Amino acid sequence: MSVSVMSAEAIAQANAALEGKSPQQILRWAVAEFHPHLMMATAFGAEGCCLMHMLAEIEPNVRIINLDTGYQFQETLELRERIKDRYGIAVEMVRPELSVEEYEREHGGPLYTHRPDQCCHDRKIIPLRKSIGDARAWISAIRKDQTNHRGAAEIVMWDKKFNLVKVNPLLGWGRSEVWKFIVDHNVPYNPLHDQNYPSIGCWPCTAPVGEGQDERAGRWAGTAKKECGLHVIEHKDGSGI
Repeated sequence: MSVSVMSAEAIAQANAALEGKSPQQILRWAVAEFHPHLMMATAFGAEGCCLMHMLAEIEPNVRIINLDTGYQFQETLELRERIKDRYGIAVEMVRPELSVEEYEREHGGPLYTHRPDQCCHDRKIIPLRKSIGDARAWISAIRKDQTNHRGAAEIVMWDKKFNLVKVNPLLGWGRSEVWKFIVDHNVPYNPLHDQNYPSIGCWPCTAPVGEGQDERAGRWAGTAKKECGLHVIEHKDGSGI
């Protein structure tokens, strides 16, 4: 799909109508507007687990995918099964064409050590593009306070990178609200969160954080990189912010 399924005016109207609404209200709007052409991508982070709990009550048949790079923690993969047992939601594992072994052999070793942007692009961005199918919109679990890129997002926006409407129900939440919801509703979550991993991605590029550090300080630690590219906003000229 090469053109927006919502005009700029319609997106602005949706944002005005959804401003201040709860994540559940935003999800109900997205389901009414787009389902069955609606999908969600999750890395099984705490935020994504909250959204899956909500979708289990609102519309459990929304297609949910995980971009399985081949480098995920075992705890992350096991969480998929716990989500399935709890909610009956079988998250679809979307994988790159090449296995980790094939990919590293092709490049003479792992790229995450010196070309992490390409590794993320090859093992996340491309698989997501190929998995879109007939989807017209996708749900993400980003929060405004996580990074500068995410701070520029809106509740409803046109995602030029994937030619989809993007819906961000948790945009206005903070970390404390996420964890209050998890505790209040006994939502399954990754046990690595209890081991100083507030943000969890691929194991080679995720480290525990120290006391007082930013919650994403363990992602690509020691580098300026803070995003895999999924949530970088692209302008018409192709540049990102």
